[in-house]
Amino acid sequence: MTETAKAQLHIALIQANIEIGNVNANMNNMLELMEKAASANTKPDVIVLPEMWNTGYALDRIQELADPMGQETSSMLSDFARRHRIQVVGGSVAERVDNEIYNSMYVFNRNGEQVAKYSKIHLFRLMDEEKHLQAGQYTVAFDLDGIKAGASICYDIRFPELSRTLALGGAQVLFVPAEWPHPRLHHWRTLLMARAIENQMYVVACNRVGTSGDTDFFGHSMIIDPWGEVIAEGDEQESILTGTLDRNLPDEVRGRIPVFEDRRPNLYFQ
Repeated sequence: MTETAKAQLHIALIQANIEIGNVNANMNNMLELMEKAASANTKPDVIVLPEMWNTGYALDRIQELADPMGQETSSMLSDFARRHRIQVVGGSVAERVDNEIYNSMYVFNRNGEQVAKYSKIHLFRLMDEEKHLQAGQYTVAFDLDGIKAGASICYDIRFPELSRTLALGGAQVLFVPAEWPHPRLHHWRTLLMARAIENQMYVVACNRVGTSGDTDFFGHSMIIDPWGEVIAEGDEQESILTGTLDRNLPDEVRGRIPVFEDRRPNLYFQ
């Protein structure tokens, strides 16, 4: 079967610790973990990274730390994807465009070509994102080996309109890089499963671990199928989480329970 029509996608999530403000250490650690994931007995088709992995939430220094136009991080991810012929959903990084900072995800195909870029559209006030970052203005979908996927970042999952819009556009997988902290583990798990169930899609969520200042991040990266069943879930340690997606399952679930056919959008927004 060709790379553009795989029946399954093998996924590896890099549940990494992130050193706040230490770009070089984060780049080196992430590349080491990615190389480890690529050398597994079952080679992944897709590697997924967490949110803001290059800088962490060093928002008070983000102007100096952010990657200009994402060039350094994009170069690293593109080179990795090309060398290993593995697709990369690059979590998100702090990216500087002119004098504005965005929380942006880059996606690369097996040839190392950038196939998508998404900037987080919902900024999280509890971490002062809106004071330091610019919000993205577009929803983004992309293909991985012929499977249509949608992009979201962390706080975005609290807005079901985004994942529903992506699902209505044909997305069968929702990718969610995150820095989701204690004590909101219950919210994290519940929202991710809800997004999977209501949209009858896979949800692949990669959260960080470790501590930044007085904030602890719990990991628990997850791969959830379109029935809402958890295929894989991490613990609170730095690790590589793996799972397999069946490209036929979303259509099967949507056929069994015809949620999209039974929608009545004319009644929803009045």
